[in-house]
Amino acid sequence: MWEAEADAGGGADGGDGQGGHSFPGGADTAAAPASGAPPPHAPGPGRDAASAARGPGMRPHIFTLSVPFPTPLEAEIAHGSLAPDAEPHQRVVGKELTVSGRILAIRWKAEDCRLLRISVINFLDQLSLVVRTMQRFGPPVSR
Repeated sequence: MWEAEADAGGGADGGDGQGGHSFPGGADTAAAPASGAPPPHAPGPGRDAASAARGPGMRPHIFTLSVPFPTPLEAEIAHGSLAPDAEPHQRVVGKELTVSGRILAIRWKAEDCRLLRISVINFLDQLSLVVRTMQRFGPPVSR
């Protein structure tokens, strides 16, 4: 698991760890041969065809978002409403939702920046609906 930020915000980086976020087990890197041609990549242990096709030194795109809620219960309700939605492109876009106190934290990891963008936009639409619904019905009653 990863730790949520304490305030609202998000960040994106190319997975190089410069944005304060890194993902263990990132892409393997290999030096190009002296001829300048890229080395051949074949799927093997710890590598799938997608990671082999992305080339040497290429890392996945990572985007994180922290959404504060007024109470931990509301963060849990939002998590319960948003978590069941499976990612349409599960093989190339990974999405992880966690709750820490009153913060709902979301982390995406994707090979394709276009699919990452689509996933984030769709999630924000769903999040907006969940927040508006909770506002319409008022604060939750503890069980």
